[in-house]
Amino acid sequence: MGIDPNPFAGDGDAPIGIFDSGVGGLTVLRAIQRRLPNESLIYLGDTARIPYGTRSIATVVRYAVEDAAFVQSQNTKLIVVACNTASAIAADELERRCSVPVLSVIRPGARNAVRATRNRRVGVIATEATIASGAYEKAILAADSEIEVVSRACPLLVPLAEEGWIDHAVTRAVALEYLSDLGSGRIDTLVLGCTHYPILRGVITGVVGDSVHYVDSGEAVAEEVALVLKSRNLERRARSEPTEKFYVTDAASRFARIAELFLGRPVGSVELVGLGA
Repeated sequence: MGIDPNPFAGDGDAPIGIFDSGVGGLTVLRAIQRRLPNESLIYLGDTARIPYGTRSIATVVRYAVEDAAFVQSQNTKLIVVACNTASAIAADELERRCSVPVLSVIRPGARNAVRATRNRRVGVIATEATIASGAYEKAILAADSEIEVVSRACPLLVPLAEEGWIDHAVTRAVALEYLSDLGSGRIDTLVLGCTHYPILRGVITGVVGDSVHYVDSGEAVAEEVALVLKSRNLERRARSEPTEKFYVTDAASRFARIAELFLGRPVGSVELVGLGA
């Protein structure tokens, strides 16, 4: 699927588009709704091809381009790449291809971590692909080269979150295996570098500790969305109620069930769409 170079004429009442590899990006949608309750939203979860975090660079770029093409085809005024893996690997390519603003979760999350740390020791937990890209480390060190960044790939946390095992003995055991050495003052700030991780924050806090400052990249990017819309005069001004639409590439009923756990409410209808070849 190619990206139409001129699909959008600058309508502030058009929706914001958000895409992710699965349900994790709903934490970003939730943050944007809280920050901008008057905005209409479109969400795409590429549930047929999750996880992105174990894919090759070329595959992640292809998937992200196809996701963005679909989201932009819905006449969106701005695209949020809610997937940290796609943000780390494909954000620059999407910015070149799309005719609307494209925001990713990496830079806003990194900036928040730099502002939050006091001892200049920041942890980053994410998928294998995000950690391998070094995107968070580069963004953090670009802001403050004296910060020590401790990165940790936690690939099993994504399928556990997708399964809805929010407070499960298996999830706690996996978190302990991955994160036990990040406690006891080694870091004072932890970037939740995957949109699935905020839903597991209780389990993560149980291992790392509640004295650590946790950076939710969804909240960070929501602030950036607000700034971009205001600076470009794209804020929604319609008096009608904002709308939300959900699309997935597979397992719509399962998505709806897990989405209710992420959002704390039913999501209504979920439409199945096809992407790629």
